[in-house]
Amino acid sequence: MPSSPLLFFLLTFLVVAGAEPLIFSSPMVHRFSEEARRAAAAVPAREVGWWPALRSPEYYEVLVRSDRVRQRRRLGGAKYSMLYPAEGSETLSLGNDFGWLHYTWVDVGTPNVSFLVALDAGSDLFWVPCDCIKCAPLSGYHGSLEKELGMYNPDESKTSKHLSCSHELCTLGGSCSSSKQPCPYTVNYYSENTSTSGLLVEDTIYLAKTDDHSSIKAPVILGCGRKQSGGYLDGIAPDGLLGLGFGEISVPSILAKAGFVRNSFSMCFRGDDSGRIFFGDQGVSTQHSTPFVALDGKYVTYIIGVEKFCVGSWCFGKTSFQALVDSGSSFTFLPEEVYRKVTLEFDRQINASRLDYDGSPWEYCYSANALEAPQVPSITLTFSVNESFEVINPIFSIYDKEEHDLAGFCIALQSSAESIGTIGQNFMTGYHMVFDRENLKLGWSRSDCHNLDNSTTIPLTSPPHSTTDSPLPTNQQQSSPNGREVTPAIAGRAPSTTSAASPQEPLWFCSLFLFLSQFFLSLVV
Repeated sequence: MPSSPLLFFLLTFLVVAGAEPLIFSSPMVHRFSEEARRAAAAVPAREVGWWPALRSPEYYEVLVRSDRVRQRRRLGGAKYSMLYPAEGSETLSLGNDFGWLHYTWVDVGTPNVSFLVALDAGSDLFWVPCDCIKCAPLSGYHGSLEKELGMYNPDESKTSKHLSCSHELCTLGGSCSSSKQPCPYTVNYYSENTSTSGLLVEDTIYLAKTDDHSSIKAPVILGCGRKQSGGYLDGIAPDGLLGLGFGEISVPSILAKAGFVRNSFSMCFRGDDSGRIFFGDQGVSTQHSTPFVALDGKYVTYIIGVEKFCVGSWCFGKTSFQALVDSGSSFTFLPEEVYRKVTLEFDRQINASRLDYDGSPWEYCYSANALEAPQVPSITLTFSVNESFEVINPIFSIYDKEEHDLAGFCIALQSSAESIGTIGQNFMTGYHMVFDRENLKLGWSRSDCHNLDNSTTIPLTSPPHSTTDSPLPTNQQQSSPNGREVTPAIAGRAPSTTSAASPQEPLWFCSLFLFLSQFFLSLVV
C-alpha cells in the first residue's frame, strides 16, 4: 500500500518526539467568578439571570446548598428531601389562649382547607374538628391569627375516603358491626378528662420540599374529630392536633413508610415563641444525641434516660429517671423526689425573695424587676452516654398586668406523681430537636432556628474587604499540622506568568506534527 511508509514515518516520529513528556493545563474558574459569568453570557440564546455577589451572604448560601446536595448524592440519599407544611415551616405559640403550645398551619383535602394544629410529639393521631357534635368554638381569635380556623368536611373533599373497620390501622375494628363500616376512634390524653373521638379518614396533606420548594401531595390518615372533651373545649388545640409519635398512624410514620422522607423529623423553638418543623430532618453532624428507651421491648414514645441533674455547679447523686420528650407539654414535670431536690437547691442558690402568685401553677416564685434581675442558676441534665443538656431558660417571667413591666419569675418545673418525668417545650427552647426514629435517638444542637432547611449555618454578614484573593469565614478556617491557621484552597484565576511546567513547551511538536500529517496525506491523495 502506498500509504504504509507514510504511516510508518508518522508513528516513528510520534515515538521519538513523544519521549519528551507532554504537560497540559487549564485555568480553574470558580462557578460564580466574573469569568464564569462572562462565559455564561457569551453562550448564544442563553439568558444569565441572578448571580450572587462575591463573598455576599447569598454567595455562601448557594455554595452551602450545593454542598448539601453533593453530600446526599455521595451518601445515596439523593432521592430524599426534607419536607415542611405547604403553608410554611414556621411554628408559633399564641400564649395562654391556646394553652402555650406550638402550632403550625397545615392544608388538607381537595380543595384544600387550612387548619392551625398543635404539635404533639407525645401522641400519634392527626385530627381536626369535623362534623362536630361537641367541639371548641372556632371564632373569636381574629386578633391573634392571620386567618380564620377551619372545619373539615369529608364529603366536601374529592380526595377523602373513610377507613373501613377492616383496615389494619383501625384499632377499634372489633367493635364494628360490619367490616365495611367506617372506622371509629377514641384517643384519651394525659390531661385530665381530655379526649377526641370520631371517624378515621384518608385524605391528602400538602407539603413542600426544602431543596427546590416544589409541592408534594401525600396521603395521610386523620381523625374526623366529631367530639372533644376537657382541655380541647377550653382553648387548647381548638383547630386540631398533629400527633408526631412512633405509632404507625402518625404523619411522620406514614411519610417515611411511603418513601417521601427519612424516618425522622425535627422541631426548633425560639424564645420569641416562634419555631420551625421539618419532616425527614436528621440534624447536623455536630449535634449531641442520646438513645430512646424502649418500654417492654417496644418503642412507643420518645422516652430517654436522665442520669444526672445539676443546679449551678451542684449535681445530685441518684437522680436517675426516665423522661418523655413531649412538645405537646408546655412545661417540664419531674418525679416528686427529683423535683424536691432540684427546687430546694435552686431556692438555696437564688438571691431573691420568695413570692406567692395567685393562680400560679408553680411553687417556687421570686420577685424581680428590670433594674434588679437576680442571677439565675443554670440547670443541666446529663442523659445516657454522658451527654449534657443545659436548659437555656428554666424560668417563666411574670409581668405586671397594668404596666407590663417585669414583676417576678418562677422556676418552670412541676412535680409529678409518676415515676417518668416530662421534658416540655420550655426546656427545649433554643434548641434544634431531632427525633431520629430511624436510628432511635434524640438529637439536639443550639440553634436560632434559621437555615434549618439546609441543616447548617451560613455567614449572616459579608466578610470585611481584604487584599487576599480567597478569604473565607473565620469559622471555616482549618488548622495545619504545625498549629497555624491556614485557609483552604479555592479555585480562582490561573497565574498570569508562565511557570516552569508551562504547557507552551510542547506546542512546537503539535504544530510540526499537524504540518507533516497534512503534507504526507496530500501525497497519498
